[in-house]
Amino acid sequence: MVFKMEQAYKASPLFRGWQETLIWSCLQGIMGTVYADSPDNPLSAMASLGEFRFFSGKPNRELVLCGLSAQEGAEDWCIMVPRDAEWTVLIEGCYGKQAKKVVRYATVKDPGVFDPGTLREAVRRLPDEYRLCRMDEALFWRCKEIAWCRDWVSQYRDYAMYQKYGMGTVVLKDKEPVSGASSYAGYHGGIEIQIDTAKEFRRKGLGYICGAGLILDCLERRLYPSWDAQNRSSLMLAQKLGYQFAGVYEAFEVGSG
Repeated sequence: MVFKMEQAYKASPLFRGWQETLIWSCLQGIMGTVYADSPDNPLSAMASLGEFRFFSGKPNRELVLCGLSAQEGAEDWCIMVPRDAEWTVLIEGCYGKQAKKVVRYATVKDPGVFDPGTLREAVRRLPDEYRLCRMDEALFWRCKEIAWCRDWVSQYRDYAMYQKYGMGTVVLKDKEPVSGASSYAGYHGGIEIQIDTAKEFRRKGLGYICGAGLILDCLERRLYPSWDAQNRSSLMLAQKLGYQFAGVYEAFEVGSG
């Protein structure tokens, strides 16, 4: 059987040492859900937040099969991240060709890597036709209506929750968001950064400026701005902002997408 854990922290030993902030958000009970083979003494667990599923402990077929239908995120698509090779084999066995293996890029979680002077200079380079602002309540609800930037706020049920566990910087043109950096998720001590730019405004350096602004805000509040890169382009932007490459890991994009 699979149980939705009411006390998610009880699964913490299974995820010990895994430097993934989305897992921390789940275990801390801030957002997301932990599913396990026992509500109190689990041997297998899945941390689920948005479209991400993280598997750890003893490989469990039932957990893998329920991963695609977990309530968070899209109903027919998710990203499954195995802790080890045994979970990898199980995911491939359960989903076959429906599971597309991908490579993601981790960065070192060290607040000392950032150069505030360089980041402040990046913010100053914003062209005059744009305006950089912090995410406020009006922008929060506006972003929920726009498909390309919905992930900035999608994990927060309302603005009060965002104020408590999230933060963001947005570039506006004609009072509409065209680029931004926001917290995909929050945890005690930091956020997980999500940067997006509308297609017609890409390759103008706006994402870099937004990221610089958000990192500066995080450093001021003594929060860590975690970054997990989906692809090499995302990693290059992260490194430009000061992040250091930690290594690659495998994941599976499962479902129709």
